[in-house]
Amino acid sequence: MGAKPATAAGVTIDRFSVVLVAVAATLWATDTYFRSQLVTHLSATEIVVAEDALITLFLIPVLVRSAGQLRHLGPRGWLAVAGIAVGAQSLATILFTASFQAAASYQVFAETFVLQQTQPLIAILLAWLILGERRRAWFWPAVAVALVGVYLVLFAQDPKAPLSALQRGRMEVGLLALGAAALWASGTVLGRFALGAINFWSMTALRFTLALPVLVVIVLVQYGLAGFSHYRVSDFVPNLLAIALVPGLLALLLYYRALSRTPASLATIAEMAYPVAATLIASAPPFNQPLYPAQVVGTALLIGVIVFLNLTKERAAEVSQAALKLAES
Repeated sequence: MGAKPATAAGVTIDRFSVVLVAVAATLWATDTYFRSQLVTHLSATEIVVAEDALITLFLIPVLVRSAGQLRHLGPRGWLAVAGIAVGAQSLATILFTASFQAAASYQVFAETFVLQQTQPLIAILLAWLILGERRRAWFWPAVAVALVGVYLVLFAQDPKAPLSALQRGRMEVGLLALGAAALWASGTVLGRFALGAINFWSMTALRFTLALPVLVVIVLVQYGLAGFSHYRVSDFVPNLLAIALVPGLLALLLYYRALSRTPASLATIAEMAYPVAATLIASAPPFNQPLYPAQVVGTALLIGVIVFLNLTKERAAEVSQAALKLAES
C-alpha cells in the first residue's frame, strides 16, 4: 500500500515539529486552572484516574478502528506502550506528587523541582541507548542554555534555593523525584519508538486505555472503594472534562503527532516548556504570583533554544530502521 500524500497541515507539523512539542507541553500546564478547583477534596490519583477514564471513553472508537494496525507493534512495541501507560502515565505522577508532599513536610521544595529537571538528561541517554540517536556538537551548548533558562524561571525568587535544599535534602524526596523524572523521560523515548509502528491516534489511545486499569488498582490500594466516592457532579463539568479535553486529549494528540517527526533527544528539550508554562500561568489570575525579570529572561532563553533546535534539526524518518526492526520482532 502506498503512502498517503502529505497534506499542507501535515507538512507544516513536520516542519515545526519541535516547536509543536513545546506547544503540547504548554497545553499540559493549562490543567492548573481546572485542577485548583478539585484539589480541595480529590487527591492527585483520583483526579488522574477520572481524567484517564473520560479520555478513554473518547478514544475507544479509535482503538476499535485501528485494531488491525496494532498487529504491527510486535512484542517489543507492546512492551514500549505498556511502559508508557504504567510508567509515564500512571506511576510518574504519583511519584512526583509523593516527592512534593515529602518535600513540603521537610520544607525542601526546591529539591523536588531541581532533581525533576534531570528528565531531559535521562531522556537523551535513553534515546542514545534505545533509538541510537546521535547529536551534533552544537546540541550540547543548546541543552545547557535551555537548562539555565528553566532554572531562572523556577528559582527566580531565590536562585540559591536548590543548593540550600540539597544540603538539607532528604533521600526519599530525591529518589521519588528522580524516579518520576526517569519514568517521564522513558515515556518520551518509548513513545518515539512505538510511533515507528503505529500512528499518533493509536499511540494516544493505547496510552490512556492501558493506564486506566493500573490507575483504578492504585486508587483501590490507596483508598479502597471510598476513593471513588469523593467525586461531585460539579467536578466533571467543566473541570474534569476540561482537563481531559485540553491538557489531556488535545495535548497528547498534538504531542504524539509532532513526536513522530522529532528525535526524542530534541523533543525532551521542547518538553521543558511545561514547567516554564506552569510557572507563568501561576502569575496570572486567579493565582497572581509575582513575575520576576529573571523568569522573562529564562523563558526567552528556552524559546530561543526550541526555535534553534527546530531550525537545525536533522530530517527525521518515521523511526530509524533499526528501531522498526526491533518493534516488529
